[in-house]
Amino acid sequence: MKILCIADEQDQLVYSANIAERYSDVELVISAGDLPMRYYEFIVSSLNKPFYFVFGNHHVEDLHRYRKSSAIDDSFSMKFDRGRLLFGIGGECLEGRVVRDKATGLLLAGLGGSMRYNSGEHQYTEFEMFLRILGLVPKLSWNRLRYGRWLDILVAHAPPRGIGDGEDRCHTGFKAFLWFMRTFKPRYLVHGHVHLIDMNAPRISRYRETEVINVFSSHVLQDS
Repeated sequence: MKILCIADEQDQLVYSANIAERYSDVELVISAGDLPMRYYEFIVSSLNKPFYFVFGNHHVEDLHRYRKSSAIDDSFSMKFDRGRLLFGIGGECLEGRVVRDKATGLLLAGLGGSMRYNSGEHQYTEFEMFLRILGLVPKLSWNRLRYGRWLDILVAHAPPRGIGDGEDRCHTGFKAFLWFMRTFKPRYLVHGHVHLIDMNAPRISRYRETEVINVFSSHVLQDS
């Protein structure tokens, strides 16, 4: 199975007239955030594959449309579906949710945002991120009972603490993600946020049973 993962910067190989041919064998598309909605619309309309995403700490102007407290506005093609808001780009927001992709059977969860470094939107303290994780526990427990595993892929924007993160406050990773991986053992944690200036720099690290992948720009995850 091949999954196209994107984050932070538009890739001209993706934003291309040849996208359908180049990624014809991709079964799923995942975004780790900080990309404009028009980019998502292009990918969804071109590939016609299931698309899941979280928000980063930039490009958050549409974040309110995906929160359960948002008002439904038919002029923006929104609908309420089993307690979640879906906006009209053809994708599904994973923020604070656990879902099962029907086509592939993959179990996914999403925790976007970054470490709090100013008063901007979608930034969290370590404790706030841990509380967000606790909100996922009932669905993760159900996965364990129903499917024999907690989770396949955690989609984050920020990295875990000490694994490919930065030294400045903004790009510091979350210790809570380390606890998450130890406890729920996802096969993958995909994130963005930390830009890879050298595109040949290592993207993949391992923490216990989880591959941690920086999907800056784009990365094709091949899951066996």
